[in-house]
Amino acid sequence: MERREAPRNAAALNARPKSAPVSLPIPGQHLLGLESARDTLLYVPTGLEVGVPAPLILLLHGAGGEAAGGLGLLSAFADSHRIIMAAPSSRGSTWDGIRGAFGPDVDVINRALERIFQLVSVDLNRVAIGGFSDGASYALGLGLANGNLFSDVVAFSPGFIPLAPKAGKPRVFVSHGDGDSVLPIDRTSRRLVPSLVRDGYEVTYREFAGPHTVPGPVVQEAVAWLGWQPW
Repeated sequence: MERREAPRNAAALNARPKSAPVSLPIPGQHLLGLESARDTLLYVPTGLEVGVPAPLILLLHGAGGEAAGGLGLLSAFADSHRIIMAAPSSRGSTWDGIRGAFGPDVDVINRALERIFQLVSVDLNRVAIGGFSDGASYALGLGLANGNLFSDVVAFSPGFIPLAPKAGKPRVFVSHGDGDSVLPIDRTSRRLVPSLVRDGYEVTYREFAGPHTVPGPVVQEAVAWLGWQPW
């Protein structure tokens, strides 16, 4: 009988460090140079040392956005907390898993992570993924599918969790405005958060008075929740 291979998990990321970098990029924002258009942005904080692993967070923009929008979510804390930040851009107007199956965006993210692991030393116990709106939904789907890579998932105003086989049990932070007219809270976070808790995830949930946005105090709370203390 012919042996058939199990179908590949389309949301799975296999990028991992292969060797320790022997030098570091200069601090600041860089294009990874992997895509001819809508390339991934990497922010290298000040104060990193060669061979000393630092935390990394992958940040995903909302529908119609691009890498700069993702990076801007937490950029104010990059230098003070010495957090490496990376922000890819979706191939289409939003992430592939939002309107259909996981696909090219996963490949872009995987190749970006491979390049980042070549450039900087990353603490594999402190790798997170986060995003806003559609980016938050995609972060949940990709983060729960790759809990063997991501220790934490930060979802600002998500809509749903794209379906994919789960791996590991990352911690989850969710925030949502009670006046959100884009992704109304009663149809989104107030449903998906209890579902995550039932599935055994450790979830911190923060509702706030406001629309479809990410208030500064919520960002501060999310950074504190990560527990990546400033040096």
